[in-house]
Amino acid sequence: MLKILDLPCVKYKKAWDLQLYLHSLRKEDKIPDVLILLEHHPVITLGRFGKEENLLKSIEELNRLGIDFYRIERGGDITYHGPGQLVGYFSFKINKVKEFIYKIERSIQELLRKYGINSEIIKEYPGVWVGNRKICAIGLAVKNHVSLHGFALNVNNDLQPFSYIIPCGLKDKEVTSMLKELKIPLHLYEVKRDFINVFTTIFGFEEFQVIKISEEMIDQNPDKLLEVLLSP
Repeated sequence: MLKILDLPCVKYKKAWDLQLYLHSLRKEDKIPDVLILLEHHPVITLGRFGKEENLLKSIEELNRLGIDFYRIERGGDITYHGPGQLVGYFSFKINKVKEFIYKIERSIQELLRKYGINSEIIKEYPGVWVGNRKICAIGLAVKNHVSLHGFALNVNNDLQPFSYIIPCGLKDKEVTSMLKELKIPLHLYEVKRDFINVFTTIFGFEEFQVIKISEEMIDQNPDKLLEVLLSP
């Protein structure tokens, strides 16, 4: 059974530590596949193949703007996360990475279609696009056949911080959001619900459990979280 952890808006480091903990459990088959859905406080992350020249502001300037910065082990280049963006992280046992990424892209594409947004997948550039504008970034890392990181879908988030970077290292591309395309704000909890329905269908999960996780629960003894994950 797929376990889906529904988190509030949390600092990037807290979610990163949670991912590493879940990864350690999943690689030993102590837990089933886990999908984390959440928002982040403002943060810019640089992937393992990313180039620092794609960061257009100094770390000091980012600090003044209230934006954290991390270099991490996922694939891809540089991106921004912030409130109003739907972020998904996967602690999944996987063998076919390209197929896994494609299914994520298809899930996002189908979600957008339900909201009346026509999108496309461009083979050379992972993610989901609306014309020349990226609406969803995807970057994974896989260790011991277990995934880390995932996707970031721009829903209602402020797009201004993307001007502080060259998103995904692509100078000739733009970014967009569901808000920008539809001209109306969306309820993130509804987008999250609809994504879960689409995702579980495309990935073929007949059974799944959505578990609300508070920030306090993340801070507690890890065994408490493990107990929640193993509960029926």
